[in-house]
Amino acid sequence: MIFLRSTLRELTTAGVAVFAVLLVITFTSQLIRLLGSAARGRIPADAVMTLMGFAALGYLSVLLSATVFLAVLLTLTRAYRDSEMVVWQTSGLGLISWFRPVVLFAAPVVLAVGALSTTLTPWAVGKVEEYRHQLANRDDVSAVSPGVFKESRNAERVFFVENLSSDLTQVTNIFVHELRKQRQGVVVARRGYLETTDDGDRYLVMADGRHYAGTPGQADYRVETFGRYALRIEHSETKSFLPSHKSQPTRALLADPSPANLGELSFRFGLPVATVILALLAIPMSAVNPRAGRAVNLIAAVFVFMIYSNLVSVSQAWVGQRRLPPEIGVWIVHAVMAGVLAVLLARRMGRLRIRLRRR
Repeated sequence: MIFLRSTLRELTTAGVAVFAVLLVITFTSQLIRLLGSAARGRIPADAVMTLMGFAALGYLSVLLSATVFLAVLLTLTRAYRDSEMVVWQTSGLGLISWFRPVVLFAAPVVLAVGALSTTLTPWAVGKVEEYRHQLANRDDVSAVSPGVFKESRNAERVFFVENLSSDLTQVTNIFVHELRKQRQGVVVARRGYLETTDDGDRYLVMADGRHYAGTPGQADYRVETFGRYALRIEHSETKSFLPSHKSQPTRALLADPSPANLGELSFRFGLPVATVILALLAIPMSAVNPRAGRAVNLIAAVFVFMIYSNLVSVSQAWVGQRRLPPEIGVWIVHAVMAGVLAVLLARRMGRLRIRLRRR
C-alpha cells in the first residue's frame, strides 16, 4: 500500500509538471506562428487568441498522451538513479509490480484522451476551419488591419489605415493605391468609414483627402482635393464551406466509411491505445545506468514518441489512400509497438533475474 500511494503521488506530481511545460511550449509556438500571420495581414489581430484557443484544444489529446509517457519515464528514471528501485526489488517488488500504479495513473488520462480525440478535438478543428473560411470570405476593406498594407484579391488595390476606432466604424489616416488600365491612382485621407446603400452596395467613404491620378513616366498627373470621396468595394465571391474529414463528428465518419474517414477513425481510436502502450513502454525504458548522462533516457523517449506518432500518421494516410486495408491499418502500428514493449520487458526482466542470482 505504501508503494502504491507513494508511486501514484509522484506520478501525479510529475504528470502535472510535464503537462504544464508541454502546454506552455505549445501555446508559445502557436502564438508566434499566429502573430506572424497577423503581422503579414493574413489574419486580423483580434483573431489571434481565438485561433490559438481552438488550436490548443486540438492538440490537447496528443499533449496528454505525451504527458503520461514522460511522467512515467521521469518517475521511474529517478527511482533508478536514487537507488530506490533496488530497495523495492529486494523487497520482492519486481518490474511487473509497477504495472498497477502506472495503469491506475494512466487510466483516467486514457479516458480523457479517448473523449477528446473522438469529440472535442474534431469540434475544435471544425471551428478553426469555419473561422478561417469566414476570414477568407471577407471583403477587402473588412480584411484590413491597422498598420498593415493589405492587397485586394484582384491585386488592383492596396489599402492601409493607421488607426481603427474602438467601435470598428471609423478609420484614420487612410492610404489607397489603385492600378487600373496602366493608370495609377493614390488616395490619401484623414478619416473614413463604411457606408452601405439601399441596393446593398458597400462604399469606403473617405473625407478630407487628396486624389493623385496619372500614368507612370508621364507628366499628366492630376491632383484633386476632396471633402468626401466614395470608393466602391467589390463584393467577394462567397465560397461554400466544405469541412474536412478531420472536423467531422465521429458518428458521421462511422456512417460514411470512406477510405479518408476510415483513416481518420483509425487515428482517433488509436490515440487512447497508443497512450496505454506508451505508458507501459516507459517502464522498461526507464532503466538507466547511474554513470550515464541524465538526458539519455529522455532523448530516447523523444525518439520513440516521434517514431510512434509518425508511424500512426503514415498508417492513417495509407488507409486514406487505399494503400493499406483498414482492418490492418487500425492495429498494425500498435501491434508492432506492443511487440517492442514485450521484447524490452523480457530483456529487462532477464537481466534483473541474473543480477538477483549473483547477489
